[in-house]
Amino acid sequence: MEYRQLGNSGLMISELTLGTMTFGGQGGFAKIGAVSLAEARRLIDLVADAGVNLIDTADIYSAGLAEEILGEAMGAKRPPGMLIASKARFTMGPGPNDKGLSRWHLIRACEASLKRLRTDVIDLYQVHQWDGLTPLEETLEALDNLVRAGKVRYVGCSNFSGWHVMKALEIARREGRIPFVSQQIHYTLQAREAEYELIPISIDQKLGVLVWSPLAGGLLSGKHRRNKATPGDTRLAAGWTEPPIADENKLWDIVDELVAVAEAHKVSAAQIALAWLLGRPAVTTVIIGGRTEAQIKDNLGAANVKLTAAERARLDKVSLPTLLYPYWHQAQTANDRLGPADLSLIKPHLR
Repeated sequence: MEYRQLGNSGLMISELTLGTMTFGGQGGFAKIGAVSLAEARRLIDLVADAGVNLIDTADIYSAGLAEEILGEAMGAKRPPGMLIASKARFTMGPGPNDKGLSRWHLIRACEASLKRLRTDVIDLYQVHQWDGLTPLEETLEALDNLVRAGKVRYVGCSNFSGWHVMKALEIARREGRIPFVSQQIHYTLQAREAEYELIPISIDQKLGVLVWSPLAGGLLSGKHRRNKATPGDTRLAAGWTEPPIADENKLWDIVDELVAVAEAHKVSAAQIALAWLLGRPAVTTVIIGGRTEAQIKDNLGAANVKLTAAERARLDKVSLPTLLYPYWHQAQTANDRLGPADLSLIKPHLR
């Protein structure tokens, strides 16, 4: 297992992270899994033995049950050096203030997560989604207070747009607040929109990148194929709608290449999709999850897959995002003076 520096911090985290969205199976999350306490204990032991040192969760996962299971599963037997990341923003109660990124909600949410997780401190606390009603100054002050109170060690964001991230970083610098050290984003061979702004920002601002749903909700696992019925034991069959599919033909072209590369390596398509991500610019860790030990074991195998330059080129080509404005104009008229962050998106389009 490789360990990578989390953004501009001194924290080293494993290139693979265990996700817990499948823990609990309450409400809408039943569509993706219902990992029990006993199963969670086995999965934690499994990933710890493989060298994983970060587990990611959120208060919204099964309405807090995922955090409760994680807290009880580790208890007094927390693997040495194991880090915990959690998130807050979504609705956790009936009141009008039981959601969002207000000071009121964030502090209460963090304290509730600490209790469920049975810990005194959360290693990485992330705002789970944008809140356009709460001033960022208020949100960042609340996060800063949580760090200085010793309840949180590092802070990050998730699912922000590029301007949201940059505005937050500037406010933190201007007001002397502890800045985001990372962002957790959706990024896959099927959905490379993060390359327009979020990956370049991470390169330029030295932010860590945690990738969620790296198999596109299972679409890149190899189970889903062109002109074949949806397997009954998948998230898609259960009605899970993330991520949206804008171009189904392109999706199947990507899957065809994944399967071909996987067959050459004698591994699963899932391992190839994960290995591709692990070699992308700015990516710090890829969050793996599953309902069974077999799925987690297979995902862990991605750490040992080494793609050749030719294989990466094949996967890059079939999934290459279209250059939007102003990027196509930069490619045509400014390619003599582009920096590393710019080139992370534009270089493959230059001739």
